[in-house]
Amino acid sequence: MRFVIRPDQLREADRKRVGGKNFALALMARSGMRVPRARCISTGAYAAYVDETGIRQQIALELKRKDFAQMRWEEIWDTALRVRNLFIRTPMPESIRDALAAPLEAAFGNRAVVVRSSAPGEDSARSSFAGLHDSFVNIRGISAILEHIRKVWASLWSDRALLYRRELGLDMARSAMAVAVQEIVTGVCSGVVFGKSPNHPGQAVIEAVYGLNQGLVDGDVAPDRWVLDRETGDLISHTPARRERVMMPSDAGVALVPLEEDRRRQPPLDSSGVRAVYRLARKAESLFGGPQDAEWTFKDGTLYVLQSRPITTGRPEADAGDLRPWHLSQHRSLENLKTLCGRVREELLPEMAREAQKMADHPPENLSDAELAGEIRHRAAVVNQWKKVYRDEFIPLAHGIRLFGQVYNEVVQPENPFEFQDLLAGTDMISVKRNRMMADMAGKIRTDAKLAEALKSGADTTDDPEFDRMLGAFVREFGDAAWNMAVVQGRQTVVRMVLEMAKQPDRPPRSGVRDTDILREKFMGGFGADRQDHARELLALGRESYRLRDDDNLFLGRIEGLMFKAVAEAGKRIARRGDAADPSLSPADVARLLEDPDFRPSAKAASPEETGQPDARLHARQMVGQPAGPGIVRGRARVIAGASDLFSFESGEILICDAVDPNMTFVVPLAAAIVERRGGMLIHGAIIAREYGLPCVTGVPNVTRFIRTGDQVTVDGYLGIVVRHVRGV
Repeated sequence: MRFVIRPDQLREADRKRVGGKNFALALMARSGMRVPRARCISTGAYAAYVDETGIRQQIALELKRKDFAQMRWEEIWDTALRVRNLFIRTPMPESIRDALAAPLEAAFGNRAVVVRSSAPGEDSARSSFAGLHDSFVNIRGISAILEHIRKVWASLWSDRALLYRRELGLDMARSAMAVAVQEIVTGVCSGVVFGKSPNHPGQAVIEAVYGLNQGLVDGDVAPDRWVLDRETGDLISHTPARRERVMMPSDAGVALVPLEEDRRRQPPLDSSGVRAVYRLARKAESLFGGPQDAEWTFKDGTLYVLQSRPITTGRPEADAGDLRPWHLSQHRSLENLKTLCGRVREELLPEMAREAQKMADHPPENLSDAELAGEIRHRAAVVNQWKKVYRDEFIPLAHGIRLFGQVYNEVVQPENPFEFQDLLAGTDMISVKRNRMMADMAGKIRTDAKLAEALKSGADTTDDPEFDRMLGAFVREFGDAAWNMAVVQGRQTVVRMVLEMAKQPDRPPRSGVRDTDILREKFMGGFGADRQDHARELLALGRESYRLRDDDNLFLGRIEGLMFKAVAEAGKRIARRGDAADPSLSPADVARLLEDPDFRPSAKAASPEETGQPDARLHARQMVGQPAGPGIVRGRARVIAGASDLFSFESGEILICDAVDPNMTFVVPLAAAIVERRGGMLIHGAIIAREYGLPCVTGVPNVTRFIRTGDQVTVDGYLGIVVRHVRGV
């Protein structure tokens, strides 16, 4: 088997089996351009590996679990993580290892290399899919190189690639991945050059940073930018960056370090360097027959080209409803996530709390009709503003969990690719604190029969000062949650829920299925003594991202709850004059109806998913989703479509819903299991189920249409199966 090919040995017939990146490097080297020493790993190595190990069949099973058209990004990420774990845990057969190791060791010895993807069709003249597959910088030693070749192979099925599976032509039977292994060139400065600006065809653009290109590619280091006349190379403009940090090789791969003080005052390129990079772009364009997007680096005065691909219109034009470009934008580097985490914790959440308090300080019942209408519009605008912030800055934090999970699986290689989440559980989430306060009230009721009877009969809680204090503290802290909890419904709804909780033994949240200390030791043990700080940094990021993924919804929920409180007050006033405000009306319509009794808004028809009513045409006994919490349980279903369903929840029921929101999880201590239409291990239902050790299945299509409240169902959290039991069957 000959899987390793020198670039100078490549011919046109080899293009498909080595991929566009490898083939471009070979052409540039042949034309006299300086490229790093490289070796090409053909697609034959990938095919031999997945066939001899049986991984090809396992990938097929993973990709057929659910129709991709019905999968959220969290579910696609789960699928990619499971596939990646297959590659990480499955060693190369000896024959393949030997065929790769000898020529690679002869070429590179112990010199550091970059291991890059070179998927066939990844960078074509028609469209570019750069960034969908993985590359790894500063890899040293044959064992590490072979390990990272497997990781590059796994990235053929990355979540990013799966999003564009149709455009890439991903096929379980035929798709394969080639790999480029290049000796690393640590230049004094690096960057990219666009021979033709995508936005201004008459211009060329150069971006440059000190150190490695990785800082620029990851978005951790802002580049200096030069705009040139495309035909002459004359300078049009130079935009300097704040030069503070530089990406350099480290024992952990690469690391951001402070830039030397004297270099902060000088751009990475002088005028002669700018001209040299421009000439490189023109030469590459002449070689390939079209404008190029090339990566380069300067070392010891020599300009090296690291890779080149055609400048295209990018990925195929997406329609307005195509969220894939947004999903791709959520991927962040460690440094970016650390910065974002600090901003969310130190700035955004406190600002949300202040915004909510300003609303709470203006009770809607004290306002005139005109003032209330204006207040509703104001609160709706505030909610919309924070929903945008949530989308842009809170959702990307989920990738802190994702990044930790990937590293955990690499160093621990667990059989269960989601074991890492047990190490992240027990992070003092606000929803768990809220449920603990409710559990404390339930505990008092359990031990005080007189109080229990009084509360059941509807007695005033002031008859028991201690319980009244506990209830008051709860309502003050959590009474503005979404679903109008204890705002519109009143304190009595909380009492009813606490009475229901008192019927069963206390169920405190747990820190994980397994001892978190053992998991932590396994994780930290995968890092050398000199990398312990890096490991602690990753764990801290994972745990904080995990906690904030739940907490941020509660902050948003409080703002929404206060908006609903104003809307509810308007509804009461509208009802008092003999009209009725349809619950489906938008806040803007409610405000207008309050001001104008003659206004007749059109009501929106609710879908079966929104009403929680089953579609009479649909019948199913066994439904398949994603296993998200281990355990098997049978019980009575409670389909949650709105607040009334939550406040009717009874102990031991199985929570069935379209999507669990952290603002609804106060019922989780009552639940026997959780089933959710929305899928993924990072959704809130899965997170809270793990906190309480509940069986959980997510990603069950149409579950709220197949199951109705009162049905007997079995939830298998090991296999991801939900069974609806039919009488007489």
